[in-house]
Amino acid sequence: MTLMKKTLAASIAVAAASSMAMSTAQAEISDGEVRIGYLADMSGTYRDLAGPGGLSALEMAIEDFGGSVNGSPIVVFSADDRNSADVGANTVREWIDQRNVDMVAGLVASSVTIAVTKVLEENNGLGLVSGSAASSVTNEHCTPNHIHWVYDTYPLANGTAKAVVEQGGDTWFLLTADYAFGHALEADVTSVVEANGGQIVGGVRHPFPTNDFSSYILQAQGSGAKIVGLANAGADTVNAITTASQFGLTQSGQQLAGLLIFLNDVHALGLEATQNLLLTTGWYWDMDDQAREWSERYFEEVGRMPTMVQAGIYSSTMHYLKAVEAAGTDDPETVRAQMAEEPINDFFARNGRIREDGRMVHDMYLAQVKTPEESTGEWDLYEILSTIPAEEAYRPLSESQCKLVQN
Repeated sequence: MTLMKKTLAASIAVAAASSMAMSTAQAEISDGEVRIGYLADMSGTYRDLAGPGGLSALEMAIEDFGGSVNGSPIVVFSADDRNSADVGANTVREWIDQRNVDMVAGLVASSVTIAVTKVLEENNGLGLVSGSAASSVTNEHCTPNHIHWVYDTYPLANGTAKAVVEQGGDTWFLLTADYAFGHALEADVTSVVEANGGQIVGGVRHPFPTNDFSSYILQAQGSGAKIVGLANAGADTVNAITTASQFGLTQSGQQLAGLLIFLNDVHALGLEATQNLLLTTGWYWDMDDQAREWSERYFEEVGRMPTMVQAGIYSSTMHYLKAVEAAGTDDPETVRAQMAEEPINDFFARNGRIREDGRMVHDMYLAQVKTPEESTGEWDLYEILSTIPAEEAYRPLSESQCKLVQN
């Protein structure tokens, strides 16, 4: 055989091997596509903290990844869950049955998330929870089919409530959203306040969502508590703070503690109304060079700076796609195991890792809202006061009720 013929034969063999490897990889990707469903509140109370902006973040991750995994295109479906557990569960069931969706992203209202993760467990799907707050999502409601990414009520209480009590805010009245997230936050805050020598002197639960907070703020004023803790989120928090301002709550000597405050809330309310508010956050757009670089790209796409949830959606999606690529399959069990093997250190997470209960633990941050005089621009809203290390921030596994944890 001549040298030219040998070279040609070798080239054909390499091409055939590459083609076979590509075919094998694609064969491991079900339907030849990686199918992602984005489920979130797209029009209601939680629209601005996740919503369409979260979908944009997910699409940015897919574009940055290259639009395909090992030659298989990435396809996205999206839906508005309308903050209804039934709507969310039915949507995901249809996605799995009719569209063979591999992974569900977004997931904001905790009641929706708990319903959806049960569907995922029954059908061997995978969910990446970025918007929900209830710590029960990876505690009593844990499954082997979902991962909780951005934050939960345990570090929110551990950060904000502990800091407020240490500053002398030792009597509390809790204003709580009456569903899974609010209940979890109420329980975690109560535990932290009492453990640090404080006392819960009263509280009221309000329907979710609520427009009129007048009667609830009056009850808070009547309690005599130094601190009125807002165990709610999104538009409910904005409405509660606005009503408290109208009723002169802080002027009369009481202090508001926003237990779940998002960047968009502070932006909507303005620094005059929110200045000096303490909060715990999983991430802030201006916290370092990496965060700023990604956030400026996001701003170009969306026209506003991202919340921690929107940043977390990008981070979790990118980690998922890398795991699918490394594993050569979109099989949920295999991909989840691959995701848990790799640490998370990106523009979003520091010291991140996925525990056996499905909780992605990472550093959290205690922040304070700037005064109007301190702010240098429209989105210059927080000062980071301290870092809460990953191992201190989240519920210890020794206290876990998760069926996946061997205590």
